[in-house]
Amino acid sequence: MLGRSFLAMLAFGWMHCTCADDSLDLNSYQRIDGFIDQYWDADSGRLLLDVSDLDQPFIYQSSLPRGIGSNDIGLDRGQLGATKVVRFVQSGPKVLLVEENLAYRARSNNDDENEAVEQSFARSVIWGFEDLEPSHEKTIIDATAFVVRDAHGISARLNDGGEGAYSVDESRSAIFLPRTKGFPDNSEAEAIVTFTGQPTGPYLSTVTPDAGAVTVHIHHSFIRLPDDNYEPMAYDPRSGVIGLGYDAAGFRDYATAIGDDMMVDFGRRHRLQKKDPTAALSEAVEPIIYYLDRGAPEPVRSALLEGARWWNQAFEAAGYKDAFQVEMLPADVDPMDVRYNVIQWVHRSTRGWSYGSSVLDPRTGEILKGLVSLGSLRVRQDYLIAEGLLAPYDGEAVPPEMLEMSLARIRQLAAHEVGHTLGFEHNFAASTQDRASVMDYPAPLIGIRDDGSLDLSDAYDDKIGTWDKRTILYAYQDFPDGVDADAARLEILDETIATGFKYVSDNDSRSAATAHPDGNLWDNGEDAVAELEHLLRVREIALNNFSERNIRIGRPLATIEEVLV
Repeated sequence: MLGRSFLAMLAFGWMHCTCADDSLDLNSYQRIDGFIDQYWDADSGRLLLDVSDLDQPFIYQSSLPRGIGSNDIGLDRGQLGATKVVRFVQSGPKVLLVEENLAYRARSNNDDENEAVEQSFARSVIWGFEDLEPSHEKTIIDATAFVVRDAHGISARLNDGGEGAYSVDESRSAIFLPRTKGFPDNSEAEAIVTFTGQPTGPYLSTVTPDAGAVTVHIHHSFIRLPDDNYEPMAYDPRSGVIGLGYDAAGFRDYATAIGDDMMVDFGRRHRLQKKDPTAALSEAVEPIIYYLDRGAPEPVRSALLEGARWWNQAFEAAGYKDAFQVEMLPADVDPMDVRYNVIQWVHRSTRGWSYGSSVLDPRTGEILKGLVSLGSLRVRQDYLIAEGLLAPYDGEAVPPEMLEMSLARIRQLAAHEVGHTLGFEHNFAASTQDRASVMDYPAPLIGIRDDGSLDLSDAYDDKIGTWDKRTILYAYQDFPDGVDADAARLEILDETIATGFKYVSDNDSRSAATAHPDGNLWDNGEDAVAELEHLLRVREIALNNFSERNIRIGRPLATIEEVLV
């Protein structure tokens, strides 16, 4: 805890605050009840917070509910900022929002030992506020400037990307009340924020009406910390589970015994418990539910629902009944609301990556919200690939094979990105073991028929992988009372390894310096040479057949280059 004596020293010499409003009448404000009560004044455009529960840690999360739309710039709709554990600390008229330093800890029952570590490493004060009622029982702060600011680092991103020097224009920015809400365990605030500057790069002008004024929405979530009933799961680099991510090896625990490893890491996962841990198949106390963006159109919508739901196959194999569900997002739900796991359908001006992100408790690794961002142009690119391979047009008819392959890819993509939000890393070795995981980067498996034509009917798998079932069993099994969970998980992992499963993730595959023979991306099969020879034959067939039949009747012949991908 930041000592009050220290804060008093910081406050010493400050002039008496003249910002406090002795006549503040909260009855004239619109009250938004929630984890942190908010007060909105439509006349002044001010948003006040009641932070009377001082010194209590909570989670602060920023996000970008309305983005810029350029894959090259990278500020996408739904993008999350860093998840922080913070607390409000008061000294006289000043209220500071202080971020905890969780990269250095002491997991000890000795308060003095814990405090010694806390005082040895710097914290960060995110913002300073004035107490508007210093002589009253409540602590009320004006959060308007805090909410209407560049909380997402947009100015730096634009500048670093060569797009120009931009800053917040307060005259064109304001609180966005429709998404400023309150709930028992979280309070949400949002702002319309306009950045002005002189554009110097090639991308902003392609995605904004006026590149000199870039307007986005920035969202702020204040989240109650979860209860203490969650048991953190020790991280094991062989398991396929993502760690906390403070650095390559977790956080430092200065309370460890001399000679023991100071680095500690926890795996990421949702909280999931069986109603009956002794049963071979049990319902969950509270199932994990994901919600699909209502903006996803058919037939993509049905494909995304189906692909994301594959994960229930893995949970069922681990002894859960309907523990993982995917539904449509209710019309009145804010996708940024931390209570909902959301699969967003995100548009950009050009094709780009899809992502699986999470809001998690940085102390324990418990995932509080999964947020998937699926790029909408991927399915269209896959359709072009299929057209380029098949040369399918002989008249006006549009054969179904291209759409079928594209939707098969989108099913796999939905499962893949949801997998990240369940806590799982890539497994690029899965392609060498009969497509053992949706967490691989899959190349389409293209067959060659006896007549020399190309077959896309098995381009992508249609189910969860066998590796994925093992990772769910490892991370999410709910063991009965009396069972040593850490030891039981090690047994599961030993069995997985003994069975012959391979696991190669990003650290051993991405660069030439870390390349692993089983860690190739976008491949199929266990024999790389045989796969190369097969793909050369596929290319030969596709190029030999390449003609005006690769594009639909009535389209300009110049568009034929679009399907040569």
